[in-house]
Amino acid sequence: MGIYKDIESNVRGYCRSFPVTFKTAKNALLTDDQGTEYIDFLGGAGTLNYGHNNPKFKEALIEYIESDGITHGLDMHTEAKGAFLETFRDLILEPRDMNYKVQFTGPTGTNAVEAALKIVRMNTGRSTVVSFTNGFHGVTQGAAAVTANGYYKKSIGMELPGVQFMPFDGYLGDFNTLSYFEKALKDKSSGLGHPAAVIVECIQGEGGLNVASKEWMQGLQDLCNRYEMLLIVDDIQAGCGRSGTFFSFEEFGIQPDVITLSKSLSGYGLPFALVLLKEELDTWSPGEHNGTFRGNNHAFVTARRALECYWADDTFSKTVQHKASIIRRRLKEIQAEHGGQLKHKGRGIMQGLECINGEVAGKITELAFTRGLIIETSGSDSQVVKILTPLTIEEDQLLKGLEILESCIGDIMAEQISKAS
Repeated sequence: MGIYKDIESNVRGYCRSFPVTFKTAKNALLTDDQGTEYIDFLGGAGTLNYGHNNPKFKEALIEYIESDGITHGLDMHTEAKGAFLETFRDLILEPRDMNYKVQFTGPTGTNAVEAALKIVRMNTGRSTVVSFTNGFHGVTQGAAAVTANGYYKKSIGMELPGVQFMPFDGYLGDFNTLSYFEKALKDKSSGLGHPAAVIVECIQGEGGLNVASKEWMQGLQDLCNRYEMLLIVDDIQAGCGRSGTFFSFEEFGIQPDVITLSKSLSGYGLPFALVLLKEELDTWSPGEHNGTFRGNNHAFVTARRALECYWADDTFSKTVQHKASIIRRRLKEIQAEHGGQLKHKGRGIMQGLECINGEVAGKITELAFTRGLIIETSGSDSQVVKILTPLTIEEDQLLKGLEILESCIGDIMAEQISKAS
């Protein structure tokens, strides 16, 4: 372990919570170099929806590499890219009646967000973008500007202009926060002006598993239409099946102007991101927004295989929804056991329990690790214990992980009661 402390930057994060050296992984099970196994409720922070080392993807990738297929091709045409685009069109876009252009950006989610912010400003000629309380969109300069949490902004070292924040759904209790948003749009003295766009997550992952309702998202789309603002849905963590459908907004019946995807898009944990934009917004000049690694052909191969294996029909979606119902039921039971000390949050396989503070949530996840469960926290105070397991987790492992979590919560809550008395 000394090499990490000696030479790796202090910026390292997850390894501080899980201080072992991992060696192998299979689906939702990680094994360290001492042979200790851990059930994975972290899932690469949403990057491993289809599990670690999915054999279907691995086979396709090995075959491609052994055939000397193109690895790096900038944005040149390759067989791997063409095959991915055809499959994405046939299995994702056309069945959902979605007419979008596909833009490949740099390899991470924040690269996709940067491109999305540029394209909405370029098309509207306006600079302000509205983001929402507890939103998280990345840590590069533009993405950090539309991220609400000040922790991720402070290292930028300068003011981050061009953004106004509005309250997310539920931020003010039962009050409809869109009413406030519209009042600010109408009032020329509100300081809001006429924004170019809004950027929103349907499920706020880093922000604490806050869920936007169907009515709120439909209202936001309507507000954008009436006030000529473009709607960006950031589906980087909640997309690729995490909510139970491929896109997290499908059940809302809306059509965002711009969509960002990354994390589990490659299916295999390979860096891969893209922006979907309505055809009339595709006003880029050639090379105007680029990146050396916007043509990750290995990711094209595994992403295509993921679509073929899991999204040719609704079978996988139904299994995700079934597992999500198991998680919801167990978390609701745990919540009931502990009265008002815990609150269920989230949807899909993106659920958790909000604790009274971050200290309690941290103790729960720390104890869980000692008992063979890898799970993280989220929220403005790290107060939410967050389940983000691979969607492909075997049901018996899911139940075992939930049992471990329940035992840890029980022990920590009992400890808190003992301290209070």
